Amino acid sequence: MRPAVERQTGREFDVFVIGRACADYISVVERFPLEDSKVPLEERLVEGGGQGATSACCISRLGGKVCYHGSVGDDDEGRFCIERLEDFGVDTGRVKVVEGGRTPVAYVFITRGSACRTIIYERSCLPPVGMQGEMPSLLKKANVLLLDPQVTYLASRLKGFDGLPLIVYDCERRREGIEDMMRLADFFIPSAEFLSSAGIRIEGSTLIERMRCLNRMVSGTLVVTAGGQGAYYMYKNLIHQVLPPRANILDTTGAGDNFHAAFALAVSRGFSLEESVRFSVAVATLSCRAYGGREGVPGFDEACRTMQGLEDRIVSEG
Repeated sequence: MRPAVERQTGREFDVFVIGRACADYISVVERFPLEDSKVPLEERLVEGGGQGATSACCISRLGGKVCYHGSVGDDDEGRFCIERLEDFGVDTGRVKVVEGGRTPVAYVFITRGSACRTIIYERSCLPPVGMQGEMPSLLKKANVLLLDPQVTYLASRLKGFDGLPLIVYDCERRREGIEDMMRLADFFIPSAEFLSSAGIRIEGSTLIERMRCLNRMVSGTLVVTAGGQGAYYMYKNLIHQVLPPRANILDTTGAGDNFHAAFALAVSRGFSLEESVRFSVAVATLSCRAYGGREGVPGFDEACRTMQGLEDRIVSEG
């Protein structure tokens, strides 16, 4: 693990976000159809998507100063993605528009009632983000660097970088460079599903056992998102759980992205680990009260009020 980095003051950005932008085509149905069948469409909309872009929108709505770097194509979807970022007050000056490129899309099916979502996504064929240009100088202007799954490979290029901010990593699944990221990230934040996924040998029959196993593999602090169960985190060999608030859940699309966004902002503001997790659970849950993952994101004051009532309990000792 690299030496501890103290929170910097007076930097230009609270959070520098690097990651995916895409367009989400969202369909709401009463039930998800069986193969070779059809069901009526109840509602539809188009929203900006992608882990990095959605996180940037969340940070901005929460009042944070955010710098977002990602790529889109010079197509209608790319222009839409940029428009939605600007709607949330995100500076799009560092979004790379690739001439002749195709912005990826995702088709999101939301089951009304259960609020479950099924996503069919298009892999990005845009050029990968590198460390060229103004990237090194931007890193020194941020308190926190939030990396989404698409840019996991950057871990090897960031090692040894002078003046690197605190790193929050959004872990989705095994990708190129994940072992480097396990050693580099100050906060390694996967979902509970990742702990049972193929590709990383994580032993244990329960979530708690798998968390302890993964905790031995990462150098930074481990936080695990768990949907309706809130989030778990490791602190001084104790595993804590923060339960979510009550909310009218319509759509869980973007909840994970908003959790990572809120956590990165909380760390940049000097919140303790417990406060950061409670704040993030509050933001992620409230973001589920509207379709699309962005419109439901609360403001900073509402998020702070909500986090005050959340239970933090120790679920495993020693």
